[in-house]
This record gives sequence, structure tokens and C-alpha cells, in this order.
Amino acid sequence: MALPDGGTERALPGLTGLDWRAMRPEDIDAVVEVARLSFPDHFEDRACFENRLALYPRGCFVLAGAGAEDGAEPARGYLIAYPWRADAAPALNTVIEGLPAQAEVLYLHDLALDPRARGGRTGAVIERLAEQAAEDGWPALALVAVNAASGFWARHGFEPRDPPGMAQKLASYGEDARYMVRTLA
Repeated sequence: MALPDGGTERALPGLTGLDWRAMRPEDIDAVVEVARLSFPDHFEDRACFENRLALYPRGCFVLAGAGAEDGAEPARGYLIAYPWRADAAPALNTVIEGLPAQAEVLYLHDLALDPRARGGRTGAVIERLAEQAAEDGWPALALVAVNAASGFWARHGFEPRDPPGMAQKLASYGEDARYMVRTLA
């Protein structure tokens, strides 16, 4: 799922100095809260976030300030990605047993920011993920855009794809859900 970077709500005080870093197990509470705020119609349980971090920590990041190191300041955003099959989207709110042996893309499962932390903070982590994926040999990033975010993702190099059967797979994601792919060099 994916959310646009814009927003008009006032920023939280003290949100300067936030940066993207690797997600850790102690970040999960904050990640669940950001997900609750960002995706009220597509909420996923804590177990889903724990599962994705355990399966592929290399694809999990949080937006946090220095105070997040000692737990004083929680993470204000997250990105979760993992290897997956091309032209496929995992079911929402499910724990997956393992990564597919025949994974063909790096699937960007979620990108979300606390609504008060939005505004120009996502481009860096998207590019970091793309560079890392290309270095690791993945030919593409794939995602499902929700909440009218396909324009946002198009600005980051993703193009809509409509493989056979995808409409049925995306039914639980909402009417505006779009499967999108960004080919990597």
C-alpha cells in the first residue's frame, strides 16, 4: 500500500532532524501507530509488521530522530519492502510463511508517515530502496498504490500495470488500487 507525501496538517513540534534508518523490533509499536493513522481502511495487525521485519530486515526502514534511539521519540514513518513474485500482491493483513523461492521483484508493501510529519520526506527512502534493490540484482520494484496515490508513485518512476487477474487480487485494497512497477537499471 502506498500513501502520497503531501499533507496540510501542522507538523509536530520537534520533527526537524528526522532521518531514515533501518527498522528494529523496538520500532514496531510506533510503526503500528503510523499505520493506524495512515491506513484506517487498510489496517494491518502488529503481527504483519513483525513478520515482514523478520523475513526481510534489509527492506524495512523507519523515519526517526535521534531521540528514537533511546525510545524517547517514536518513529514517525516507515517503509517495508521484501522479495515477491512479479504481477502479484500479497493479501492484506496476513502473515506470510516465507518469501517465495521464485521471487522476481522487490515488493514495496507499505510507505507511510504520521500525517503531521509529511512533506518532502519520502523521496530519499524511495531512492535508497531503488539503489539498494538494483545493487542486490532486483530488476524492478512493485507496489499497490492506494488512497489515490498513483500520481505520487508515477512521479517516482512507477508505471501502472494491469496483468491478468490483478483486478480480483486488488479488490480488498479498495476501488482506486493500482498495481505499479518501477523498472531498475
